[in-house]
Amino acid sequence: MSFGRPPSLSGGFSVSAPDRGSFPLDHYGECKDFMKKYLDCLRKNGSNSSPCRHLNKDYLECRMSRGLMERDEWTNLGLSGVGELGSSTVAKDNPKDRPKA
Repeated sequence: MSFGRPPSLSGGFSVSAPDRGSFPLDHYGECKDFMKKYLDCLRKNGSNSSPCRHLNKDYLECRMSRGLMERDEWTNLGLSGVGELGSSTVAKDNPKDRPKA
């Protein structure tokens, strides 16, 4: 290799997968609406992500279904039980939710 000349691509150049936690940008805006809803929720809740977990799950599902990130288990992403029947961000034992006697 000489200075001033680009290196030859045939000499050992290889592509490697990105590190875990990094993923391709959404150049075509396929998941932009999901991202906006999630970020709006974070702003409204003072950056508290707990009330916005269902939106986070929707956003990540969009990315996984379009190949913008590798599919992973929800437990590995910290979102197991979010959005499933019987689960909510409100405590199940909340007295406000109990029927009046």
